[in-house]
Amino acid sequence: MILSTHQPYFCPYPGFFFKAMESDIFVLLDSVQFPRGTTWISRNRFKNDQGTLWLTIPVYKKGLGLQRIDRVRICYDGNWTGKHRESIRVAYGRSPYLEEHWPLMDRVFSGNYETLVELNLEVIGYVAHLLGVRAEILRLSELEIHTRGTALILEICRTLGADRYLTQASAAKYLDTSLFEKAGIVLESFQPPSPVYPQLWGDFIPNLSVLDLLFNCGPKSREILLRASKTRPLPPAGTGIGPA
Repeated sequence: MILSTHQPYFCPYPGFFFKAMESDIFVLLDSVQFPRGTTWISRNRFKNDQGTLWLTIPVYKKGLGLQRIDRVRICYDGNWTGKHRESIRVAYGRSPYLEEHWPLMDRVFSGNYETLVELNLEVIGYVAHLLGVRAEILRLSELEIHTRGTALILEICRTLGADRYLTQASAAKYLDTSLFEKAGIVLESFQPPSPVYPQLWGDFIPNLSVLDLLFNCGPKSREILLRASKTRPLPPAGTGIGPA
């Protein structure tokens, strides 16, 4: 059984969902430490007539010290929800599938989510369903596992009965491969596919939020993502770490 993990990003890039597609179980690391600096958990890239459009979800940090991701609360001071909604509307108003997905934007920028992870899970669940992700999606906070680093990953695999762990090649170097070998768990790595597809506003920008793909390509999004993955195949079982 293949297991993979990922932090619960805000409106993740397509490769996030490809990893889930290649897994039997996909665990969202929602109870690890929230990064102190900028992070994909609270912001992501879209596209408008000026090029890259960054959207950030403001959160409470000051005076709170180290926080778990699932305890980070959204700050609703100001009118950023309305501004973000309008930014999406202006940037993607000519996209053929914006209206189909606009109810999601209304929910995301409704101001009804107390925590950041609740908002992110709304988007992740919505997109996973549209892309046909069949993996069981779990939250680390549901598993009562509190170790760190390689030990955390191994304990997740043991708890859920996984014998293969899938990770991005860029992250594999941070894992102790000898511990996986001792545990009898095959460590596999891959390069996330970066699909190319029709976009508005000039030259193509890769690895934007998956919503850019959905707004522009709608029901073809899954096919586009899987087609891109064929140029970056997974290593066969048992081969260990793949090329970076």
